[in-house]
Amino acid sequence: MSESVKQVARAARDATARIRDIVRKTPIERSAGFSELTGAEVYFKLENLQLTGSFKLRGAANRLLTLSDAQRRRGCVAASSGNHGAAVACALQKLGSTGIIFVPEKTSPAKIDAIRSFGGDVRFFGTDGLDTEQHARAYAERHGMFYLSPYNDAAVIAGQGTCGIEIAEQVSGLDAVFIAVGGGGLISGVGSVLRTVNTDMQIIGCQPRASAVMAKSIEAGCILDLPSEPTLSDGTAGGIEPEAITFELCRSLVNEFVLVSEAQIASAMRLYMDVHEQAVEGAAGVAIAAMLACKDRIQGQKALVIICGGNVSQATLDAAIA
Repeated sequence: MSESVKQVARAARDATARIRDIVRKTPIERSAGFSELTGAEVYFKLENLQLTGSFKLRGAANRLLTLSDAQRRRGCVAASSGNHGAAVACALQKLGSTGIIFVPEKTSPAKIDAIRSFGGDVRFFGTDGLDTEQHARAYAERHGMFYLSPYNDAAVIAGQGTCGIEIAEQVSGLDAVFIAVGGGGLISGVGSVLRTVNTDMQIIGCQPRASAVMAKSIEAGCILDLPSEPTLSDGTAGGIEPEAITFELCRSLVNEFVLVSEAQIASAMRLYMDVHEQAVEGAAGVAIAAMLACKDRIQGQKALVIICGGNVSQATLDAAIA
């Protein structure tokens, strides 16, 4: 186990106390329906029930709480496909501050509404997540503001790791955990915590085939600049910043990447909504679809899927159920 993984796990424990008054401790549920379907003991960690509808509040809150009052007063800038932006806006609102959130031009209207509901100043730039990130970072530098990365920041990763702290407390003996991957912040944080709890646990990274930048970068041994095709999983779509710290963490932690098609994502979203009567976004559908793709391998095991978010537009739902 690398020292960087141990450092993330320690930082996540510190973050748990720091963000306690801002985030919810979300429940874990055993799914009778999915357990019967797969022959495994299937559990879902319901981050869709987080205050902003996704896990992203954990990382945003932790990072903002490590800043000084003076830094926060100068203002914060973030780039987001939606969930990170809502998380930053929510955390800033609770801390009595405001921020500018840059989003790609085709961002889900539901996610834009969520950002604005927490007082975020939404501005549009770019068509790929990486374009938006680079523009937001440059904007922050020009205006003397703080740029809050959605994943390429140690304190953000530690904040996401608090989800792993809760998982370890809520369910024991897990054999595998399925986590959707975009920039890699969630799997880096949660994976670091769970790896220190059980070195044999399989940490499975889940990505849409239409935008599998991290998986292909790990395979190549370096961060690749690749185009992304349209996907139901807008929360994981787009490129990765050069030299992102999540790359090495993913390379160290992830046992396997499972790539799924748009048809598999849509089917998984429909099935989850039918069984659990909750709408989930495409990124959560990716993790569910990957778990279903591995059902022969996890028979008789205890597996957990992180339902990373539930912020989904009607248009995306319509596409999933069509």
